[in-house]
Amino acid sequence: MTMPQYVGAIDQGTTSTRFILFTHQGEVHASAQTEHAQLFPKPGWVEHDPMQIWRNTCAVMAQCLSQANVAAADIAAIGITNQRETTVLWDRRTGLPLHNALVWQDTRTEAMVAQYAAHGGKDRFRAQTGLPLASYFSALKMKWLLDCLPDARAAAERGDALFGTIDSWLLWNLTGGAQGGLHITDVTNASRTQLMDLQTLQWDAALLEAFTVPRAALPRIVASSDRYARARAGPLAGVQLSGMLGDQQAALVGQACLAAGEAKNTYGTGCFLLLNTGEKLVRSGAGLISTVAYQLGNAPVHYALEGSVAIAGALVQWLRDNLHMIADSADIESLAAQAKDNADVYFVPAFSGLYAPHWKESARGAIVGLTRFAGREHIARAALEATAYQTREVLEAMQTDAGSDLRQLRVDGGMTANELLMQFQSDILNVPVIRPQVRETTALGAAYAAGLAVGFWQDISEVIRNWREDKRWLPAMPASERARLYRRWQQAVTRSFDWLESQPPASG
Repeated sequence: MTMPQYVGAIDQGTTSTRFILFTHQGEVHASAQTEHAQLFPKPGWVEHDPMQIWRNTCAVMAQCLSQANVAAADIAAIGITNQRETTVLWDRRTGLPLHNALVWQDTRTEAMVAQYAAHGGKDRFRAQTGLPLASYFSALKMKWLLDCLPDARAAAERGDALFGTIDSWLLWNLTGGAQGGLHITDVTNASRTQLMDLQTLQWDAALLEAFTVPRAALPRIVASSDRYARARAGPLAGVQLSGMLGDQQAALVGQACLAAGEAKNTYGTGCFLLLNTGEKLVRSGAGLISTVAYQLGNAPVHYALEGSVAIAGALVQWLRDNLHMIADSADIESLAAQAKDNADVYFVPAFSGLYAPHWKESARGAIVGLTRFAGREHIARAALEATAYQTREVLEAMQTDAGSDLRQLRVDGGMTANELLMQFQSDILNVPVIRPQVRETTALGAAYAAGLAVGFWQDISEVIRNWREDKRWLPAMPASERARLYRRWQQAVTRSFDWLESQPPASG
């Protein structure tokens, strides 16, 4: 009998779903991808159709297998990585969602944030969860669904309405759905709900009471790498499911940042910088999130400091879809390159408020410094530079918390193909920026978690050996220019503060 040659990874992101097959060397053998609809029922509201995501997951798995002429028997295991805080509530008996998924970018719970913060401040739950109060996390999204959907709370209390982030939703469906699907989530995704205690790695009774979330609706928390169950539905029925990681933690593993002090930055819909702090839970005093990095089997959990930026690649999509400034996202680089500099134009993309290190829910997007000289190319350049400036803000906060300077930054995600952005990132940080040969690090991290659980990779030393450098960018900007640009960016950011006026709680 031939031994399985591949590990598969479901990468369910904010805008698309992919299935990728990886070899033992950590290289991409085959992949398939499809986008899903972005739903905006009201300003600030962002939703996805969970059934479309499930159908797309099955479709990309089938497409990938067909294109590569690979059978289920050739696959040792499957890992899942996902957009993290996006919240689904579904009926256990029918398998149907009770509402569209509330996406991590959704801001409808802003008024709830203010109400909770009025009694203990924004950090009232930070000691247990590592997280400030924000519309970003899942607990308030879950509360909104339970409060606004008829009969949802009673069903949740009976265990007939199930809560999950996208990892739970997909694994439940893959393992049988309404016919006995497994309802679990891993420690990384659980750490983003604001309902799990970071030290016990369990749902916290006081938090459940504070957010009025019934325990009966919650999934069981498991390690990021373990033998969960075999798939019973979809094109890969019979294959072992053995890895689950939130997307940014998966990228940390995929980048082989498995030692304390190593960091990566992922440039996707948002931008997420994670620093591995090892087995030590580091409390942030500079506006960052303390979170779970991963837990591999029975090994001790590893923690991370994270800086989350809400809008990065999504800004390029906005220029493409809303303003029609470009036909394709890749066109942003050539358009921005037409400008020799930003002409003192700065774009603060606070479409969903500002995340780390500011945590300003009431901020909104702003373009400042416009003159009649400014053109499309300057706005395009300012949009790219915004991602690099936000990364510097996060990196400076991280260095404050960690008490040491980063000597280099490993990068991944779709925007790392943009040479202009990567060079500017190195310039504004004044450190080397390094891109790996395998850029699909998020999916690769999920594959590593799954493969380690079944012995496809023996230990993390194999993961580390697989990492290889593709390209590095070195800083070339004069220090005076770096300081001037960053000072102007900081001025621009303050112009976005407190734009949104107080509102009553959003209703269904």
